[in-house]
Amino acid sequence: MAEQVNALSSFDAVIHNAGIGYREPRRIATEDGLPHVIAVNTLAPYILTALVQEPKRLVYLSSGLHKSGDASLKDLAWERRPWQGQQAYSDTKLHGVLLAFAIARRWTDVLSNALEPGWLATKMGGAGAPDDLEAGHRTQVWLAVSDDPAATVTGEYFYHMQPRTPNSAARDVGRQGQLLDACKRFSGVDLPTS
Repeated sequence: MAEQVNALSSFDAVIHNAGIGYREPRRIATEDGLPHVIAVNTLAPYILTALVQEPKRLVYLSSGLHKSGDASLKDLAWERRPWQGQQAYSDTKLHGVLLAFAIARRWTDVLSNALEPGWLATKMGGAGAPDDLEAGHRTQVWLAVSDDPAATVTGEYFYHMQPRTPNSAARDVGRQGQLLDACKRFSGVDLPTS
């Protein structure tokens, strides 16, 4: 897919919004045994970021559940832990913020940010989700195209177009590097320097 994207020219923005929810059973999606939720929510954005020509802006969708993600980054493939779908999802949402912040630090000419769209009434969020479905996409679009000075920042986390404090582990440069190393090990793809 990255080859097809690169054949189209460079992009102004790439929004990483594909994801698998927390109700996922432990399904193996990759030949090397990674759970489906890790492959889609963590590894896919890493690989696409590494292989697609650098855009001007990168936007990574996360979730408020990233705050309960396992910041130790131990057993990312869930080989030793008993499977817990919501914890795996929370972990991957923390990974997305770590990735956004790592890219912001490494690729200083790219605006790289993360956001939570809110708890929305979707198939994943359920009918009782309290957030406004119409507001859910606005922050993504704003970060992707706006010239508003508040949107032309990098290495930040947002909710409804406002900065929000992320899990403090996301700002840890060592953890960012640890995640990048793990993604490289799982995928065989190295993240280029800017």
